[in-house]
Amino acid sequence: MTATRRWLPEGFFRPVEYAKPSSYRRPPAFYRHLKSIAPWILRLGLAPSYVVQLDVAGRRTGVPRRSLLVQVTHDGADYLVSLAGESEWVRNVRAAGGDVLVTAHRRRRAAHLVEVPAGQRPDIIRAYVNRPGSRGRAVARTSEARHYFGIDPDASLAQIAQVADRYPVFRVDRRAGTPSR
Repeated sequence: MTATRRWLPEGFFRPVEYAKPSSYRRPPAFYRHLKSIAPWILRLGLAPSYVVQLDVAGRRTGVPRRSLLVQVTHDGADYLVSLAGESEWVRNVRAAGGDVLVTAHRRRRAAHLVEVPAGQRPDIIRAYVNRPGSRGRAVARTSEARHYFGIDPDASLAQIAQVADRYPVFRVDRRAGTPSR
């Protein structure tokens, strides 16, 4: 069965192996194609409540780039965790000085993302792995913990700290004022 699964596209029929150390992990082709229809799913209200759309200026062209991400709440603050490590959206956020637009629950707001130091990430990553789904249960804990972070779902904070520096985490600070266009 393992040999059979190897030819199946990563991300659709089999999990993405993001746990391997790497400076950049290009998303699988399936995810790149899904990116074009995902905003429509979000606009129609068909996406889970924890999915947000991030719009940030591209670091080279200045053209707005859009990503759908999972937002996790921990100790009253909202966070975005980069499962792919140093991904394109992370690089663009850093180049933009953290100024972004976040669309959540059909509301678009200006926000400022503040990168969380690696030493403070383990609690947030644990909250990400154990976040509740639409029915109140943890969402796919085992597969996400292993495939994205390379940890067990019940990993200790010390175990999570060993991999936390590979996963940028940003706190979402909402900007006061009127929603952006």
